[in-house]
Amino acid sequence: MTGTNGIVFVIDDDKSVRKSLKRLLESADYNTEVFDSAAQFLARHSHQGPTCVIVDVKMPGLNGIDLQEALIQRRREEQLVFITGYGNIPMCAQAMKAGAVDFLPKPFKPRELLKCVERALNRSTEQRARATDKSEARRLFDLLTPREFEVMQLVITGMLNKQIGGELGMAEKTVKVHRGRVMQKLGVISVADLVRLTQRAGITAPAKDKTKV
Repeated sequence: MTGTNGIVFVIDDDKSVRKSLKRLLESADYNTEVFDSAAQFLARHSHQGPTCVIVDVKMPGLNGIDLQEALIQRRREEQLVFITGYGNIPMCAQAMKAGAVDFLPKPFKPRELLKCVERALNRSTEQRARATDKSEARRLFDLLTPREFEVMQLVITGMLNKQIGGELGMAEKTVKVHRGRVMQKLGVISVADLVRLTQRAGITAPAKDKTKV
């Protein structure tokens, strides 16, 4: 089972379904909260640990697909497991394409749902680890001055100090100083290490100007 800070949310307008799913999930030692509408769930602050949302597709007001779109628009990353008695192939394809973990038609076996929940929480854990790693890497780049950042962007393209100087209009010796400070602040010792760090931070090299010879 995923860490103790994980939580499973259940959203269904049918009270009996909410009750039975809560009982099932708690029997498997999952922290669980239930909601009778998607709007009620959205009003809750987002959980900061691994998260799985089990949501019925067809509900009054915001339905399950609407909820998925709302979460994407808000850049929230809860992992969704859809359950439905009215699903169809296009609806399932839409949900999965948008990142749903699974789409289960009712009735489903309890073990099948629990496997989906575990998969969702594992995916959520991995996603949050990547986000944390990216955030930590970006924090390092925030230590650079604007000029050092410019030099760094050209270093990762493979340009030599002399070429960087020509590109930025500065002496080769000055480039060497900036380059040394970049490596020191970022805690890297090679260009390969620097490239890997930029990849972790989601930073890309500047596009080359095709008009230049």
